[in-house]
Formats: sequence, C-alpha cells, structure tokens
Amino acid sequence: MNADSHCESDAGRGLLRRQFLRLAVAAGLLAACFACPLLRLFSFAVHSELFSYILLIPFISGYLIWSIRHSLNLQAFRPCWPGAALGFVAGGAALAAFWLGRRAGWKPAAQDYLALMMLAFVCCFWGVCLAALGARLSRRILFPLAFLLFIVPLSANWQNHIETFFQYQSAAMAKTFCKIAREPVLRDGLTLRFSGFALRVDPVCSGIHSTLVLLITAFLAGYLFLRRFGTRSLLVLAVIPLAILRNGFRVFVIGWLCVHINPDMIDSPIHHQGGPIFFVLSLLPFFLLLVFLRRWESHSVEVQKSQPEN
Repeated sequence: MNADSHCESDAGRGLLRRQFLRLAVAAGLLAACFACPLLRLFSFAVHSELFSYILLIPFISGYLIWSIRHSLNLQAFRPCWPGAALGFVAGGAALAAFWLGRRAGWKPAAQDYLALMMLAFVCCFWGVCLAALGARLSRRILFPLAFLLFIVPLSANWQNHIETFFQYQSAAMAKTFCKIAREPVLRDGLTLRFSGFALRVDPVCSGIHSTLVLLITAFLAGYLFLRRFGTRSLLVLAVIPLAILRNGFRVFVIGWLCVHINPDMIDSPIHHQGGPIFFVLSLLPFFLLLVFLRRWESHSVEVQKSQPEN
C-alpha cells in the first residue's frame, strides 16, 4: 500500500513537472511575441523611480508558486479551454484598443503604451496557464498569477488622479497635525501658510511610490499571514489612511522645521531624501495591524472550535 502510494506520488510529481514545462514553453513563446514591449518595460522600470518595483514582481510570483509546489497535484487534470479563450480575448481586446486608438490619431506616452501592452500580456499569460495547467491547479496558484497585475504600470492619467488625491489629503492631514501641535497655519488648497513661510504640496510630495510599495506589501502579507478574505481586505484598505497619515506627518515635520529651525530646511535631506524614513515609520502601525488581525483570526477559530455542534 505504501509502495503504491509512493509510486502514485512520484507519478503525480512527474506529471506536474511536465505540465509546468509545457507552461514554460508556452510562456516563452508568448514572451517572444511580446518581446518589444517587455524590453521597453524593463528599460522603463530601470529608469523610473516610481515603477522600479516592477522588476521584482515576476520573481515574487515565481517564488510564491515554488514555495507551495509540494501541495500541488494534477488529479483529474483537464485544460480549461473556455477560461483560456477568455484570457486571450481579454488580451486581444487590450491590443485592439491600442490599435484603434492609434488609428484615431492617439499618440500614447511610453507609460500608456506599456500599460495596455502589459495588460494584454498578463491576460494572455492567464489564458496560457488555464490551457496548460487547467482550472483546478490555476486556482491553487491564483494569488501568484493575480499578483502579476503589478507589472502593469499605471497610465499617466490614473497616476495624475492618484497623485492629486494624495496631495490634497496630505495637505489636509498636515493641517490637522498643526492643530494638534498648536502650530498656526492657513491652508489654501495645496498651500500651507505658516508664520513667515509658505509650503506647497507638489506631486513629488504625494508619496505615491511609497504608497504603491506599501500596497504590494499589504497584498503579500495578507496572502502569507492571513486566511480570511475579510481580514486580508481590511489590511489592504488600511494602506490608504496610513499613506495619508504618513504624507501629512511628513509635510507637517518639514513645515515645522522650516518655521522653528531654519527656512532652508526645505532644501535639507529630510525633505529630498527623507521618504524612506517616513515609510519605515508607516510600517510600524501596519505591522501592528497585521499582528492584531492574525490574532483576531486565531481567536475566532478557537471560539468556533469551542462551540458545541448542533
């Protein structure tokens, strides 16, 4: 019996390796079809401060799949052709949108071009996975596959909207911190007028890069340490208020230093290179929330186990 089970296990692992090999070949062919956009994405990410994280996304997805490889099996494997077709149709739609836009005279920036091309690539890759691995196995690696969406850069329009949102919210939060500290300040839109000094919250002060990194961290932490959709969602949604608090506190600190130390603090390293310091500060409440949600889940499971069955 043990020998039979061992043989079945070896056969299953061999079949799994063959299916992943087929996936690798199909993905390689797909990458060859998208070679130009992928090369442009690499160059774009290397030279972009905002989207530099894109280079890490495929490696993180690959590691997540590798880390659960022993729990994967191919019992009752069937290619999911309808799902694969849907993935390719979605990818084709993104390519068609780009082609029709160009025909209509649209001249996309590199960022917008890459957003559509990478969306098409990811959708087609999902189609390849459903064809090569089937619906059941693809469902087991759903998060690593969905995580690949982070290689799609934000379009320039979406980036502007997000930056504007965080600019105004950061200015409002900075004024709140000033009230708490009893620091006189007047707010006029994005401008904070301190005593003898005015500070404007520009797009570079929106903290969008740190917010995107924290968002990616939240998705990963939720997947690795939490088990329920509700608690995972709560952790991800908490990124927005944490980002506003972090940016508002940073603006407040810079304004306070300019008023009480020296106006030249506006050109100090705390302004131009202080982003990582405030990002680390925002990680403290983030990880406290993660620990709280993890304990909450454990407590809920213990309560359910202690309840008598009807």
